[in-house]
Amino acid sequence: MDKIKVLVVDDSAFMRKMISDMINSQPDMEVLDTARDGLDAIKKINSLNPDVITLDVEMPNKNGLEVLREIKDSNVAVIMLSSLTSEGSSTTIEALRLGAFDFIQKPSGSISLDIDKVKEDLVEKIRYAKAHLRKKLKREKGY
Repeated sequence: MDKIKVLVVDDSAFMRKMISDMINSQPDMEVLDTARDGLDAIKKINSLNPDVITLDVEMPNKNGLEVLREIKDSNVAVIMLSSLTSEGSSTTIEALRLGAFDFIQKPSGSISLDIDKVKEDLVEKIRYAKAHLRKKLKREKGY
């Protein structure tokens, strides 16, 4: 079985490390790489072709919403992982409108020392996102 290939995008090196460790601890997932901002993310999305991206909203150069606008036609599932993406917020609604698959709110702000609280939710949503992507691609190919 192929592993789910994930790109982790966050401007905090600590958050990139914590999120990557959570994902890499799963036998069916692997972090291909990380990106520190939106510009770095766009380059890596195009070169690495990940299945799923975890994407922060607030970042330098290009923010998460700008990245979503730019990749909206690519075959990648995006999970917003941010202190701004609480259910019902305008940022969350805009992210979903732009094609994000789902969102997870960081438990305690942009540098969440307790990010491990969302591990179960994160890995579950990555699996759902990959399954959704598979179905979408099959529909597009007429299977």
